[in-house]
Amino acid sequence: MKISDRYPIVVTEHKVACRDFWQQHFGLDVLFDSDWFVLLGDEQQGSVVAFMSPDHPSAPPGPETFGGQGLCLEIEVEDARQALADFQASDGQVDYPLSDEPFGQRRFGLRDPSGLWVDVVEQIEPQQGYWDRYMQAV
Repeated sequence: MKISDRYPIVVTEHKVACRDFWQQHFGLDVLFDSDWFVLLGDEQQGSVVAFMSPDHPSAPPGPETFGGQGLCLEIEVEDARQALADFQASDGQVDYPLSDEPFGQRRFGLRDPSGLWVDVVEQIEPQQGYWDRYMQAV
């Protein structure tokens, strides 16, 4: 199988608010937009995320309207402090403060209008010995 693109589709009644949120706070471009579906991304990464209204007849079988649980979108950045400053400068509301985690991430978190949890992370050195208990002997 040759994959030509990949992106999650979040089924939500807040398609327009999600489109506007991702444009305003993350600078994503609208790659395709209609009254029932929007695909967002940029030239370097291609497609990133899509939002679809729950009542369109082309909806694939199975996707119920997203309820805000069980899905997390990770966005890796070079500098989480700067990403946070940029996000807040565009009036973004943070739900998890900037934190240095012992497992090796500096991150902050937020929810978009669909309820999707977004974890903005920078990879940093983990706390000495943190991963030892999780490693399997070979």
